[in-house]
Amino acid sequence: MATEEAIAEHAPTPGNYIIHHLTHLNSVGEKQSAVVDLTILNFDTLFYSVTLGLLTVFLLARAARRATSGVPGRFQAAVEIVVEMVSDQAKSIIHHAESRLFVAPLALTVFLWIFLMNAMDLLPVDLLPRIWQGIYSVGGGDPEHAYQRVVATADLNGTLGLSIGVLLLCFWYNVKIKGLGGWAHELISAPFGAHWALAPFNLAMQIIEFISKTLSHGMRLFGNMYAGELIFMLIALMGSAWALDSALGWGLWIGQVVAGTVWAIFHILIITLQAFVFMMLTLIYIGQAHESH
Repeated sequence: MATEEAIAEHAPTPGNYIIHHLTHLNSVGEKQSAVVDLTILNFDTLFYSVTLGLLTVFLLARAARRATSGVPGRFQAAVEIVVEMVSDQAKSIIHHAESRLFVAPLALTVFLWIFLMNAMDLLPVDLLPRIWQGIYSVGGGDPEHAYQRVVATADLNGTLGLSIGVLLLCFWYNVKIKGLGGWAHELISAPFGAHWALAPFNLAMQIIEFISKTLSHGMRLFGNMYAGELIFMLIALMGSAWALDSALGWGLWIGQVVAGTVWAIFHILIITLQAFVFMMLTLIYIGQAHESH
């Protein structure tokens, strides 16, 4: 009894559990207080995003090397379905054939990359953080400060980084397709007209449009994945009651298994849909850069 009371006394509260799981392994060693802080590096987001990006490239390269003209295997068939889907979407949005040679593979990479980053949310909440906690302890660190978040798309820094990359590509194609002078003229002549008195208002509207598209592009993905990650953490808290030797404790443990399974199945749709939406918006925004007002 004394041992159980000691464990209960030192066990983290639900609030501490959530806060710990929402804190990044970063360059300051504590939870980021500001919404935007360019001086902080989230090492876990960088690690998982880069690792899964390399995995995406490896899988696509492997599929390309093993592609055959005969009856495809399951892996090749799955890749071909995704490639055809992305190719059809690119053709319907971007009519510039030369641009599609780069944009279509880009959209395919973005879709698979974001899908893999989203899919990390399907791993047990405490699996990788506990492994990191053990590694951190062996290295002499305090386990309470062994922070680890594995879903890179649940980090606003990561999703805004992706959307800013799309913004820079939009700038590039605006200049490439229309020329620097042509794009500059468009910035001051649309949407209200080419009169010189309207140029400041046109430029302001163009800047607002670029900023709003970039913010909504990144924050939409972040908001959905952050909410999904938080729900998994709340479900995991139900299982912590299993330590209680009571009918309620067993009921909460069973509830965790049922709720976790149902939410994981539903979340498969969410992680796929969010990857598809981000890819489609990428194609739409780059396609708009090819159009003249």
